[in-house]
Amino acid sequence: LDLYHANQEKQLWHMEGKVRSLVGAKVVVVGLGDIGGEFAKRVKALGGYVIGVRRADARKPEYADELVLAERLDEVLPVADVVAVCLPGTEHTRNLINRERIGLMKKDAVLMNVGRGFVVDTEALCDALENGSLGGACLDVTEPEPLPAGHRLWTAPHTLITPHAAGHFHLQETYERVIRIAVDNLGR
Repeated sequence: LDLYHANQEKQLWHMEGKVRSLVGAKVVVVGLGDIGGEFAKRVKALGGYVIGVRRADARKPEYADELVLAERLDEVLPVADVVAVCLPGTEHTRNLINRERIGLMKKDAVLMNVGRGFVVDTEALCDALENGSLGGACLDVTEPEPLPAGHRLWTAPHTLITPHAAGHFHLQETYERVIRIAVDNLGR
């Protein structure tokens, strides 16, 4: 999509080659909490093959084709077409997606991060995108955040960046979901 957006800005009608679909794609969802679980359900509904990664709970949800525990993350990264990182920011998740793990991913894989920016090693990600050893990145969170003007991530190839817009109340459904959770918790 980044290539077509650049063409649009130039008002250029030009094909950029083959496109990919989620149909049949192997999508590794790292973190199957509320956000990761909802994302995995949608991937499954669109025809993707979902491999969920959890820290401790080995019960496989119905929307996952496979479930592995976090200690097996390195085993599933090499088969992923998409790696969706949906993790909270803790000391256990800091730089979880580091240079070595990015190196395990397919050359045409796409890394998504919607959890916390510091879960992904930003410099390693930039290096992989710039040298072509990773297919792309879709980032709603970054490290640092906000991403400063002039940071090399802004111009990394095949990268889409949004300013943590998936969080907060930018989406009405998110607002309504937070209210439902709060009401349920008050009821308990």
